[in-house]
Amino acid sequence: MLEAINLAAVRGDRRLFAGVGFSLQGGDLLYVQGANGSGKTTLLRMLCGLVIPEEGKILWSQEDIRSEREAYLQSLVYLGHLCALKDDLTGLENLRITEALAGEEISEPRAMAALQGVGLNGYEDLPVRVLSQGQRRRVALARLALTQAPLWILDEPFTALDKASVGSLKTRLEDHLEDGGMVILTTHQEIEIKAAVIKQVALAEY
Repeated sequence: MLEAINLAAVRGDRRLFAGVGFSLQGGDLLYVQGANGSGKTTLLRMLCGLVIPEEGKILWSQEDIRSEREAYLQSLVYLGHLCALKDDLTGLENLRITEALAGEEISEPRAMAALQGVGLNGYEDLPVRVLSQGQRRRVALARLALTQAPLWILDEPFTALDKASVGSLKTRLEDHLEDGGMVILTTHQEIEIKAAVIKQVALAEY
C-alpha cells in the first residue's frame, strides 16, 4: 500500500540521502536506521508529506501522496521526536484537540481511557508543562489507542519511557501489525518487535 521510489533529500548544499526505496503492505514493520544527521527524521517527515523529495516519489495505494494528500493524511499517524504538545493544555485537552485536527472527534471518556491505558491515571487534568519527559511522551503515545489509521510513522517512540511503558508500547505496536497495520520507526534502542515482515532502510552518510 505504501511505496517509496528513489527518494533523495538535500539540506542546504548537503545531500542527506539518495536512492531510498521500499514498499510496505499490511503487517509490515520498517526500521529506518542511520547515524545522527543522516536524514532519518527528514525521511519520516517526507513520508508524511511534510517534506518534498528532491528526487523520487511516494505512492499510497498506487497514487502519488501529493495528489491524494487529504486521503493519505487521514490514513496515517505521525509521532515525531518532539511530543508536539501544548504546554498550557492538559493531557486530555491535547489528545482531543489533536484528534479533532486529524478529523476525528474523540469523547472525553474515550480520551481519558487512552491516557489511563498508558499509565497516566490521576494526571489527565494536569497541564502538560508540569509533567516529566516520560509522562509527556506517554500523552503523545496515547494517540495510538485512538487512531484508526493503518500507517504509523514513529520517530524514536521509546525515548524517555520506563521499562513498563516500553513493554506496553511494544505490545501495542505488535497488536497493530497483527491486525494488518503498518509501522515505520526509528529507534536507538534494541527492542525486538514481532511482525510478519520486518524490513530495514539504512541511510548512509554523504
